[in-house]
Amino acid sequence: MKLNRTLIGFFLILVITVSVVALTQRQKNAAFSAVDTGSLFITTFSLGVNVADRSTTVFENATRAEIYNCIKTNPGIQFRGICNQLGICIGVAEFHLGVLKKSGLISFFHDGRYKRFFESKKFSHKKMKLISLLRHDTAKNIIKTILNEKQVSHGKLAYTLSITSQGVTWQINRLRKENIIQVNKECTKAFYSIEEDYAPVLNKLVNLIEIS
Repeated sequence: MKLNRTLIGFFLILVITVSVVALTQRQKNAAFSAVDTGSLFITTFSLGVNVADRSTTVFENATRAEIYNCIKTNPGIQFRGICNQLGICIGVAEFHLGVLKKSGLISFFHDGRYKRFFESKKFSHKKMKLISLLRHDTAKNIIKTILNEKQVSHGKLAYTLSITSQGVTWQINRLRKENIIQVNKECTKAFYSIEEDYAPVLNKLVNLIEIS
């Protein structure tokens, strides 16, 4: 009889012990789940922030968007031209131009010691070079006059544009180096015309420059 009571007591103690251990483990699991869920929320939130950062475009900055639109509507514009047209300081313009260039949205062409800015993939290297030439008023006026006249003499060009004969010679030599101008001589007179391959594209680019 005593033995049975002892066994029953031992069995009850065992059951109670197992129950306590199970309850303790259950509480630990619940606490771990709460921590894990919190970590998951934090991780998800962080990832969401990173994704949002990646989706941010360069045009969310109003000044940067203005600079891009200025370049788009004024192909071949110089750095100073951008600053003056938009009324922004040099440091601000440099920063935003750097971002636009790094993003592949703009490109530039070296015109002597100046940089001329263009919308990326809009113009070929050849066209950027021609636009840069046309951004110089004297060169543009010479090309425009010859395009209109088809062929014009040295003297008439100087008179029409009110520049010296030496000035015409310097400009023509510069344009001849680019194979834009063809020179025909009759006796002592020199007549200038646009090379046939350049005439169509120059007509379009002159119009583009004048409306920008």
